[in-house]
Amino acid sequence: MHLLVPHAGLPPTLADSAAWPELPHLQTLLTVLIPQPGAGDEMPKDADENSLSPPHERALAALWQWPFDDGLLPFAARAAAADGLQAEIARAGPDVGWGLLRPTYWHLGTERVSLTDPDDLQLTDTDSRALFDAVAGLFDGDGWALHWGASTRWYAVHASLRQLPTASIDRVVGRNIDGWLKLHPQARAVRRLQSEVQMSLHQHPVNEARVSNGLAPVNSFWLSGTGVTRAATAVPDLQVENGLRHATLAADADGWLSALRGLDRGPLAVAAAAAQRGESVRLTLCGEHACRSLATPLQPRWRRWRRWMQRRPDMRTMLSTL
Repeated sequence: MHLLVPHAGLPPTLADSAAWPELPHLQTLLTVLIPQPGAGDEMPKDADENSLSPPHERALAALWQWPFDDGLLPFAARAAAADGLQAEIARAGPDVGWGLLRPTYWHLGTERVSLTDPDDLQLTDTDSRALFDAVAGLFDGDGWALHWGASTRWYAVHASLRQLPTASIDRVVGRNIDGWLKLHPQARAVRRLQSEVQMSLHQHPVNEARVSNGLAPVNSFWLSGTGVTRAATAVPDLQVENGLRHATLAADADGWLSALRGLDRGPLAVAAAAAQRGESVRLTLCGEHACRSLATPLQPRWRRWRRWMQRRPDMRTMLSTL
């Protein structure tokens, strides 16, 4: 099995915290497995907190053998296929660009504009479709098309999205969005559409009902995952565990620890048991800056395993390097 864990980087507030939980199965994996070079292990040098594509997306792209271009990893087309839009993908053709539109709430603060994680909106399919229908006409003409995939996943299709780098929403949530709206020539149309969507959804009945029920309105969208459709090399037994995502994006250190304990009791326990049985196991931990990949050592590499054991950092130190 290959277990890939995004958002595994240690929150800064926990660097010196005494409240560090027992994580026996993660500790077992760090003891049994050794560093494994290869896909998803050696990140590009510019994989820092300012890159458009976070390390876990880069790791997936490497595993799927996609050519790397920061902000141009075609997760939108892949997600559209998973949402049942294969016919639309075939109709659009292989040379058109796709983009994932995440309906969200843009909050205007005194010094910055930030957006809410779409997964926190509690947006129903019925309300999502009503909002989608209200803005779909804005995407008519000039070669644009808009498709509904799920309550928080809408898809745009346009030739300009072939080469328009966009920031993953995992980079943007909780931050000033201005730093992520790149001044790319092809981004002007997207910014215009964002403004038009804001005007169309202002005082929409769905939003008025949401506000009256104590929920945030949906007043714009975030575009990401741009690029052309690409085949992905199959990765047998790949399992992506996103249990740390919510707490990380919410800057909730206690929630992150709780989620990590949950992973340790669940998928990490399964992986540790498999590794102790001598089965092939790979663990890729990804944070804000980097990924670290470890795997079951092959028999000819016992010397390497012993060297790793002699210099192996403790668990907290390893997670703080991600």
